[in-house]
Amino acid sequence: MKDLLPEITTQLNDVLRGLRFFVPELYLTALFILVLVTDLLFGKRSAMLCRAVATGGMMIVIVQVISQKLSLNATDTARFFGGMLLLHHTGIVFKLIIDVLALMLLFYFAWDKKLASHKKGLSDLYTIVIGSVLGLHLMAMAVNLLSVYLAIEMVSLASYLLVAYRTDNAKSTEAGLKYVLFGAAASAVMLYGISMIYAFCGTLDIFSREMQEGLIQVNHLSVSFALTLILLGIGFKLSLVPAHFYVPDVYEGAATPVTAYLSSLPKIAGFALLVNFITPFITSSGMYINWSGLNFRLVLSVVGILTMVVGNFAAVWQNSVKRMLAYSGIGHTGFALMAVVTFSGQGLSALTYYLLVYGLANIAALMLANYFENNEGITNISDYKGLGFKYPLASVAFVVVLISLTGIPISAGFTGKVVVFSAVYGVYQQTHDVWLLAMLITGAVTTVVGLFYYIKIPLNLFLKRTEIIPNEILHSRKLIVFSSLIALLLIIFGLIPDKLINIL
Repeated sequence: MKDLLPEITTQLNDVLRGLRFFVPELYLTALFILVLVTDLLFGKRSAMLCRAVATGGMMIVIVQVISQKLSLNATDTARFFGGMLLLHHTGIVFKLIIDVLALMLLFYFAWDKKLASHKKGLSDLYTIVIGSVLGLHLMAMAVNLLSVYLAIEMVSLASYLLVAYRTDNAKSTEAGLKYVLFGAAASAVMLYGISMIYAFCGTLDIFSREMQEGLIQVNHLSVSFALTLILLGIGFKLSLVPAHFYVPDVYEGAATPVTAYLSSLPKIAGFALLVNFITPFITSSGMYINWSGLNFRLVLSVVGILTMVVGNFAAVWQNSVKRMLAYSGIGHTGFALMAVVTFSGQGLSALTYYLLVYGLANIAALMLANYFENNEGITNISDYKGLGFKYPLASVAFVVVLISLTGIPISAGFTGKVVVFSAVYGVYQQTHDVWLLAMLITGAVTTVVGLFYYIKIPLNLFLKRTEIIPNEILHSRKLIVFSSLIALLLIIFGLIPDKLINIL
């Protein structure tokens, strides 16, 4: 026991030194407990109070993340908690994007008519969301395979609860069950890959010298297999092909605000995790280190091409708005992967900008779909006929958001695609890598394909007429105001993108 005392003291000192890099997460932990206690003290009537506490607390967390960003230079990094977590400029930007979008979603949850009328109330939901945001923060900083697995599982458990939150709805229950089954399989596959890496190297620290020396000595095929299993687990959170089958059914069955959460926040954190995971295999010049036996650029390029093709072409055949947005989200994930395979600082900058504008547009699109569902009870694109003249403000905002998702000029989505294309083309000019060229071509083609399914909604809203029956009461005015503000932001960011890019 006496021999262990110096080691315990060293570990405790390391934890205490690391707390100064963990301030936003400490605030999130306190906020999670506070919202939970508020729910326990006030019961079902605490929904509004829990919402106020959660939104107010998230604003404080955002301030802490901004303070962290200002205090850390662009080139500085900090590893803490025994090397489990890594803090750097890009990771802080990912956390900031996650927190801003989470704050928007906390406002949004109460505006869904079906979710708000649920007998359980929304108090538990706010607690789950705050807990999941803490897990998302950990995903953005995890660099030890143990912390990677724990962070993913923390987010996954919260996601399962959110999908199945409407227990009185058969579709929601079915979606939750499918998500749990697919998620458990993905976690098992990833855990098997992690156990293989540990067996090879005797360490889970992907940045350690022991990891590098251990992988060099092992058969390259075995190492490639283990790394592929880990990538499959990460790909599940990103809904990359072939780990995408659950997405349409889960997104359609979940409540619309939950779909907005699933299609934005875990994906952004998943990209942060993917960047951290592949960084040790890439040199400072962006070239691939061949000590792992797995060509990450080749693998990620092939997966990105397949994801863009499958997501965009499958979306063309969808009539349900949520299923269409689910498949289009898969396509956007593949497009964002283009920025990752550049293995460059410009690519990371393009990735963060693209994910932010995609997250804003995607949440706004689901808000507007929710608005029409609340007022008309419709979920299919074909039911939108003539409603553009009945709901002019919502319809115009919807068109603007879809323009951004498509990537048409003057929108932030167009700027996001331009910066991604520029980053990939810049690296292609240096390396002449055929897979980068293939991704550029696929990205351009699938962007055109995206126009064919996004245009269906404006076509039905304004060009197809039907008999309009006026409603006596219009619901969800807050939804239309909030989504219209997002649509305006997408135009502003499209006209003056440099301001936002410089902030990120």
